Amino acid sequence: MSMDGSHDQELEDLELFQRHVGDRFSDLLSSTTEDPSSDALLSIAWLRKLLDELLCCEAEFKAVLMMGREPSQISKPPLDRLLPEFLDRVVKSLDVCNAVALGLDAVKNLQRLAEIAVAALEPRPIGDGQVRRAKKALNSLVTAMLHEDGNNAKGTERSRSFGRRGGGNNANKERSAASFRSMSWTMARNWSAAKQIHAMSSNLQAPRGGEASGLASPVYIMGTILVFVMWTLVAAIPCQERNGLGTHFSLQRQLGWAQPMIGLQEKIAEEWKKKEKKGSVGLLEEMQKMEKLGQSLIEFADSFQFPAETERLDEVKGQVEELGEICRKMEEGLEPLQQQIREVFHRLVRSRTEFLLVLDQAGKLSTPAV
Repeated sequence: MSMDGSHDQELEDLELFQRHVGDRFSDLLSSTTEDPSSDALLSIAWLRKLLDELLCCEAEFKAVLMMGREPSQISKPPLDRLLPEFLDRVVKSLDVCNAVALGLDAVKNLQRLAEIAVAALEPRPIGDGQVRRAKKALNSLVTAMLHEDGNNAKGTERSRSFGRRGGGNNANKERSAASFRSMSWTMARNWSAAKQIHAMSSNLQAPRGGEASGLASPVYIMGTILVFVMWTLVAAIPCQERNGLGTHFSLQRQLGWAQPMIGLQEKIAEEWKKKEKKGSVGLLEEMQKMEKLGQSLIEFADSFQFPAETERLDEVKGQVEELGEICRKMEEGLEPLQQQIREVFHRLVRSRTEFLLVLDQAGKLSTPAV
């Protein structure tokens, strides 16, 4: 009776986890199709919701897999193979978090250029000097957007840290570096975001037969969520070397919980195909609007003669106001988004450590006493 009750509870937990994952991603999908006033797909606000869902799914996944279980239960086949693969996926996700946060720094630089243009074109009447200042900033903005991927790939090695600021003794630093190399947060020149995503998804296979109703299922689901979220972030935010990112990983269409994720994946992949031809900086909604407005305002600056026509000035005023609103959204949203990336990074590090400890305990228990 006890074993049957335990098995029934496990099945119930797995079913709930799948349902919650499906519901969370269904909400993310419906917000992009049903309500025009809701956050647009790949906008800053939408990405923040996506990261919230990742954190919720990760917490539930860990509870399903570890809560109330003996270490030996999660070190048996097939988990003895699947968990190390999942933890390797986690390490690769940390590298993606690093690259995305560097990309957000690049987006902030684009925001500053747009703000210069807005400040130049807001005052009335518009004169030649204002237009020259705006044109210089806008040209830099659009050029950076069109070539950001190439610049990142060819640029010098860049680094940033999600670790605690301030000093610390060398022994602690050496221990951190030895135990977890990815915490150093340095992007090598030959690092590729696209290759990293492909490596994460290469051995991601749905469990079959009896494994589909066991603990292999949540490990597969969480691995899929991790790959999808990292793929989405790389598509939206400027990242180093993204060629081939549009070749997205496959999801099993017969799985109910995966349907909304497949819908989102198809939408994002379609947008990527359109933009990849142009060498665009990324699919972040605010950047897409900024690029269009920048191009239009450059055309205005190129043909500007004082005094400009009233009708054209009214049109430019509306575009400048829209560009200013985008800058305000970026000012309000980019830093919290970067903080969420940091939170995801640290959560994944903690979870990886917890799993490694449990696996280590299981290894010690299975080792016969001498």
